Amino acid sequence: MIDLLQAYTLVGDDRFESGFLNTSAPLLPTVHMLKTIDSSNVIRYSFSQFIQGLNTIRTQVVQDGLVQSLVTDSRRVFPGAVFFALEGLKTNGNFYIEEAVDRGAVAIVTEQDLGPRFPRDFIQVEDVRVALAILAKKIVAYQDQALKLCAITGTNGKTTVSSLAQHVFSAAGPVGLLGTIHYDLGRRRLPSHRTTPESGDIFNLLQQMQSQGCLEAFLEVSSHGIDQKRVYGLQFQEALFLNLSQDHLDYHGSMEAYYQVKKSLFSGGLGRMPLAAVINADCAYGARLLAELPTAINTVSFGFSSHASVQARNVQLFADHSEFDLYWPQGQLRVNSPLLGRYNVSNMLAVCALAWLRGVDLHHVAERIQSFSGVPGRMQRVACGQAFNVLVDYAHTADALSLASEMLAEMTPGRLIVVFGCGGDRDRTKRSGMLQAAASRAALVVATADNPRSEPLQQIFSDMGGASSESLYFIEDRKQAISRALDFAQPGDCVLVAGKGHECTQEFAGTVIPFDDCQVIQDLLRLKGYGN
Repeated sequence: MIDLLQAYTLVGDDRFESGFLNTSAPLLPTVHMLKTIDSSNVIRYSFSQFIQGLNTIRTQVVQDGLVQSLVTDSRRVFPGAVFFALEGLKTNGNFYIEEAVDRGAVAIVTEQDLGPRFPRDFIQVEDVRVALAILAKKIVAYQDQALKLCAITGTNGKTTVSSLAQHVFSAAGPVGLLGTIHYDLGRRRLPSHRTTPESGDIFNLLQQMQSQGCLEAFLEVSSHGIDQKRVYGLQFQEALFLNLSQDHLDYHGSMEAYYQVKKSLFSGGLGRMPLAAVINADCAYGARLLAELPTAINTVSFGFSSHASVQARNVQLFADHSEFDLYWPQGQLRVNSPLLGRYNVSNMLAVCALAWLRGVDLHHVAERIQSFSGVPGRMQRVACGQAFNVLVDYAHTADALSLASEMLAEMTPGRLIVVFGCGGDRDRTKRSGMLQAAASRAALVVATADNPRSEPLQQIFSDMGGASSESLYFIEDRKQAISRALDFAQPGDCVLVAGKGHECTQEFAGTVIPFDDCQVIQDLLRLKGYGN
């Protein structure tokens, strides 16, 4: 066998993620290569064979070369590659067709008519991303129903829910996961390039999961991944809707457009509808989705509401764990979990509702939940013997920051101190709301850099609003900001460092530097005499 994952190259184009350059993208394995049976027997397609059955506007086949890979980045084209000219917000793949040809592309897939004088095979299609998904599935020979697939979408909570679901259901065998932190293929893990990979990567990764013994997989599905049809054509057994709050409006334009994109995952906008849906009844958009879903989809709701199918009652939140009574139509039980906060109770409910939908014994689920320690960068404690609490969390929206601050304020005997920043080259309208969310419960707020990217920090600070005071500091250097917050902390206080969570780099004007909040905090605490 030839292990195609030995050859490392990035075949997706990082220029198209949200329309911005992502210079921190790690190298991923080659995932669009032809399926290999052994070193002398390779399944090959000529271009005309490869595109059979695909709806095209115009087809030009003059050379009919052998297809060896699918590529969406002209910089990584090599002889035998089919180049897909994707359109983005800041650039357009059609601008790079000439470069792809010069590098040896065997054919081009585009939404433009390249004309009869074009020197390569090409097809003009209505939607390049749909064509990419259809052809990627073909090139890796992925079979429907090879895995039980579950999609998880929502502004907040996707990583916690997907990781918890993987933990709960892995008791029966290896379970795959594609998400924000990593791609778990069963017997190996790869670093995550983006929450929802391109369709070509997804089909190959799913095939790898199957070959490594996985029977099911959980996919975090972002709004960008839905809108850009990265999961087009996948048959999901279930789709989970967690919540919807302001984020990505620089991309979607409005909350209504944002909602409609999320809804399309459930309503067949990606070629297929999920067989079942699990929806948060406490979210106004979730309630709306429940009312608007096609009757053909089996739906289960969860929440604190008495109308939900799976409910949490008698919730008790402690500094080191959470407890609640889990109710479902056939029974009830007490759940104890090391996960903190009311919003994590909601995340646990989502997994319990999925388990109930599948007919899994919820007593077993509760036992698995109790043994789940959490996700890196999600309310992660950093302890070096200090007399105050320090937590790192990925909260990077006003809603997530508000929920995190509210939860920590309730369980902190002293003051809450919040360190946060707003990402550059992203939705500017949410910045003032994030400052308000942080200040609503915190006694002291330190605003600082997150990933400024190409934006000046002073512009980001200006968009946040507010003026420096005894309770609000603006400190550009994130390490200095964290250090100042730790200096302010007294016994019984809690310091929340929000925004980056599991991320281990920081991006400034095209430059990426190492920066891990947890490691920085540990180093600073030791320098200040703790843990010695």
